[in-house]
Amino acid sequence: MAVRNQPAMYAPSDFQTKMTDCCSDMSVCLCGWFLLPCLGCSIASDMNECCLCGSTFAIRSVYRTRYNINGSMCGDYVAMVCCGPCAVCQLKRDINRRKEQGIF
Repeated sequence: MAVRNQPAMYAPSDFQTKMTDCCSDMSVCLCGWFLLPCLGCSIASDMNECCLCGSTFAIRSVYRTRYNINGSMCGDYVAMVCCGPCAVCQLKRDINRRKEQGIF
């Protein structure tokens, strides 16, 4: 039996903003730094997941896989451990941009 790759719904890409672009959306930035659990819940809600996993590397990995964003689980883990608020803000900004583009 031959193994075939499933065609990706989205072309491979990177996140639409960098982790260090926190100031590009000040409302997300402020929420990420002062109300991180709330921002995590917002992300989980956007993705129809449990609120408790919104600011974990697992949700970042699920999002990357769903939208064919380059990276690895190891990279997601390192991003969340080294600068969790920045990584969570990046994810929320990407979700917001995809909503604006009609591809979320």
